[in-house]
Amino acid sequence: MVRPRIRRAPRAGSLASARTPAELLSKLYLQRGLAETEAAAPGLASLHPASSLLGIDQAVALLTDHLRRGSHLLVVADYDADGATGGATAVRGLRALGARRVSYLVPSRFAFGYGLSPAVVDAATHHQPDLLITVDNGIASLSGVAHARSLGIPVLVTDHHLPGPRLPAAAAILNPNQPDCAFPSKHLAGVGVIFYLLMATRAALRAEGWFGAMRPEPNLADLLDLVALGTVADVVTLDRNNRILVEQGLRRIRAGRCSAGVLALLRIAGRDPRRATANDLAFHVGPRLNAAGRIQDMSVGVECLLAEDPEHAMTLARSLDTMNRTRREIEVAMRDQAEAHLDALALDGTHLPCGLCLFGADWHQGVSGILAARIRERHHRPVVVFAPGGDGMLRGSARSIPGVHMRDLIARVDHQHPGLIERFGGHAMAAGLSLRAVALPAFESAFDAAVRELLGDHPPTPEICSDGALPAHLMTLETAEAVRVAGPWGKDFAEPRFDGTFEVLEARVVGERHLKLRLAAPIDQGETAAPNPGPIDAIGFHLGDQHSEAVGAVHLAYRLDVNTYRGAHSAQFILEHLEPTPT
Repeated sequence: MVRPRIRRAPRAGSLASARTPAELLSKLYLQRGLAETEAAAPGLASLHPASSLLGIDQAVALLTDHLRRGSHLLVVADYDADGATGGATAVRGLRALGARRVSYLVPSRFAFGYGLSPAVVDAATHHQPDLLITVDNGIASLSGVAHARSLGIPVLVTDHHLPGPRLPAAAAILNPNQPDCAFPSKHLAGVGVIFYLLMATRAALRAEGWFGAMRPEPNLADLLDLVALGTVADVVTLDRNNRILVEQGLRRIRAGRCSAGVLALLRIAGRDPRRATANDLAFHVGPRLNAAGRIQDMSVGVECLLAEDPEHAMTLARSLDTMNRTRREIEVAMRDQAEAHLDALALDGTHLPCGLCLFGADWHQGVSGILAARIRERHHRPVVVFAPGGDGMLRGSARSIPGVHMRDLIARVDHQHPGLIERFGGHAMAAGLSLRAVALPAFESAFDAAVRELLGDHPPTPEICSDGALPAHLMTLETAEAVRVAGPWGKDFAEPRFDGTFEVLEARVVGERHLKLRLAAPIDQGETAAPNPGPIDAIGFHLGDQHSEAVGAVHLAYRLDVNTYRGAHSAQFILEHLEPTPT
């Protein structure tokens, strides 16, 4: 395990002068680049206009033409949470706009793999569609789009993944990351792209008098709970545009104005919808939705998000919860095998290969991405986890660290070793690829060499960026409540993290793996001095193996959170790092 070091933000010292939670938040926003007069997430009117998306006019013209003709629209979505929410958003939105026939297809990751392949197009023909609309995929599906075109089926590609050197010959393409697209936010999730298409289509239909007494104009903001869920679950950068989408979705969830499926998923996870945050979506709802695509079939997830009846939605949410429990069991078994393999190398953590490739003959390809993330977090290296894909093929899920663009890294390996990789695609921090089983040793060597070219022989020490020391008088429930709803927090707009030295009053391991501490709060000094808030509870998930170090004075990095137990709320620390203070 690689131990991180704590790095304080440039303005970390300014927190000492904060007297109230509001002043603290103002300083935290400044550290994230927001002026004092800026809101973290302004209203919908501040969204970037759809008109700056390259291809929006062609996409809207194509879609409105098929709406007028009463065409059968088939949505082809990806099998992750972004694809599921995007698919449900497309189906709900198109129906609300007046589409006569809308259906969806989510190809199985096990039978078809990712994207609009020729095989997926063949499966789509059984639905007899007049137009295929991809959601969260399609930008790399050159052969699939060409196959659909040969069958006389036009394809409207909506995607956000990075394109390759060639674009598919689609009837229209909407992707903020395609060349020459001037849309300012390059971080829209797939669900965000389809939401923008729906908004632009509604504007065009409004202009031509499509809506009236028999066909009322829909409020597409009703879809923002799905947009928020997909955006957070896909871990895209929460730039200003995405923060608006997520915050507006959360507001609707808290007000009870959201889909029955999202409400059911929150409740089955034990989260109160009235207090929902981005963390609830990221760590409680998203994994349950993703479990369908990992373990069985994402159609269960899409049906949950499309359900109108609360009881039916809850039945589907229970199925998703069961799948998620199964996923956890599989993940634990795979992680134990992976760590045993790394331990068997008889090398310490600093001498592991710079780029880790792991393979298990009985590993589950639906869980390989989660395992790659866990190994990446523990050893701070780019990781690719392979699982059998059938027919002598391996499917790999890759996860990266800051400073290593995973898709570009795999592209480099592909360029240096033509024919080694069958197909690949993805983002800066995550990617997927396929290769022949016999090619694994060669890829393992080439991958490690490519990482070494970027990082040298030793990957950098991971860092935890701290906002600074939280004044003791602000270690309260009032502050914790203010912080939890002040975001939305997420990638590149990080939830506040603090650090400081505390005296351990009590330490124990709970749930076999988690470290539970009771801490003495430090005493404020200077002009902000205030009464000591008393002992603070802290929980360190998966830090149980550091129990012996939790003695005396310790230096902690932590987040301030609200603990809810039997209806009562209290402030608590979520530990991210612990190290003994030298005596």
